[in-house]
Amino acid sequence: MNKLELLRTFVRVTELSSFTGAGESLGLPRSTVSEHVQALEELLGARLLQRTTRTVQATQDGRVLYERSKDLLAHMEELEGLFRQEEAQLAGRIRLDLPNVMARDLILPRLPPFMDAHPLIELEISCTDRQVDLLAEGFDCVLRVGAQPDQSVVARRLCSLPMINCASATYLQRYGVPKTLADLADHHLVHYVRPLGSRSMGFEYQQGNKVHRLPMAGRVTVNSTDAYTSACLGGFGIIQVPALGMAQALASGELVAVLPDYPAPPLDVSLLYAGQRHLPLRVRVFMDWLAATLQDQL
Repeated sequence: MNKLELLRTFVRVTELSSFTGAGESLGLPRSTVSEHVQALEELLGARLLQRTTRTVQATQDGRVLYERSKDLLAHMEELEGLFRQEEAQLAGRIRLDLPNVMARDLILPRLPPFMDAHPLIELEISCTDRQVDLLAEGFDCVLRVGAQPDQSVVARRLCSLPMINCASATYLQRYGVPKTLADLADHHLVHYVRPLGSRSMGFEYQQGNKVHRLPMAGRVTVNSTDAYTSACLGGFGIIQVPALGMAQALASGELVAVLPDYPAPPLDVSLLYAGQRHLPLRVRVFMDWLAATLQDQL
């Protein structure tokens, strides 16, 4: 049995703490994953995983092997690509997570040429706005907008998104158009928080290099960008969003830009990944394509 395959399986089980999850990630039946781990334990003469009905955790020997295996597998992938002369020979699966709006409007429509150039690459694309755990959920890279609090991952800043303030035409008919910051006392804000239960920052605006926050009333709080826009269209209040993705609603008159002199600070767009040392070549090539694609459009 291929020893490298046994190590790959063991690494995925350790990262996901699940035989079933590792099987789904690797495209293997759960029974095969279990067989691989058992064969590796017999080969090394050590118990690597502690199994219970609910969890799978690495033993002390398993943790040592996990760290060594990550290095070995990363070096092996580098060796496999060392003598390739053409990137078209890149092969394998890349799992990534993208914000909904950016996936829909910027990335997926421009993806076919990349896939045509690399016919042996397969993509698994998740579209969410929440903070994900790269290792636990098996992502190779994640695209995120805004500040990144997780210091355990590498954040490659790509660009920034200008912000605008919007409200629906029906909301403005009911409450009037705010002309000054003082007018906001008579208005509502749709609050966006991650996660639910955390405190809203209120209405943010930037003057020079200083960011100000103005508390505002609001009856609706959401934690997804789609719900944020929908709540605004439903007339629940003002939102502060990247101009990206708002052009159609603004052109149709469904949404109206307000308080143009008080935009929120631009939001950084970053690529997150676990660390360049262990990145397969196919992931690095895809990340470079993704960065170039976004920088061309934004």
